[in-house]
Order: sequence, then C-alpha cells, then structure tokens
Amino acid sequence: MRAEWPFRLRLGLWPILTCLLFAACLTTGLAIVATTHQTRMQFAEWQRLNQEKNQLNTEWGQLLLEESTWSSPVRIERIAAERLDMRIPDVHDVEVIQP
Repeated sequence: MRAEWPFRLRLGLWPILTCLLFAACLTTGLAIVATTHQTRMQFAEWQRLNQEKNQLNTEWGQLLLEESTWSSPVRIERIAAERLDMRIPDVHDVEVIQP
C-alpha cells in the first residue's frame, strides 16, 4: 500500500493542475481580447483628435489671415478718415516737446 500512495497523490494533482492551467489560459485570452479592444478604441479616439487638431489649425490660420486684413494700416487710415474725419497732421502742425 505504501508504494501506491505517492502514485495516487500525483494522479489527484493532475486534474487540479489542468484546471488551473485552463483558468490561466482563459484569463490570458480574455485579457488579450480586452486589451485589443481598448487599443482599438484609443486609436480611434487618437485619429478623431488628430482630425480635430487639423481643423483647428486650419481655422487658426484663417483667423490670423482675417486679423491681418482687419488690422492693416491702409484700412485703419481709411476708416479713420471716413468715419472720424481724422487726417495725418501737416509738418507745420507738429510740435516737438523736449523733456
């Protein structure tokens, strides 16, 4: 009987070891699926943010162009002359004050 006892013990461990390995494989497979899904979702979000960045850069360039148009010296001088009746002073009208 003593010679059979370690052999039975080893046979009793195989089903437990097999179940543990199966559970480990199942857990690893589910982790891979979850990680792949998360990676795809983050990549889609990254692409959306890149597209939004490109649109914002285009809009920024258009706003800079519009700002340069609205603040051009020729336009400001024309509006000052038309709306406010302003003019560039003559040389005789300018006084230099020394500190």
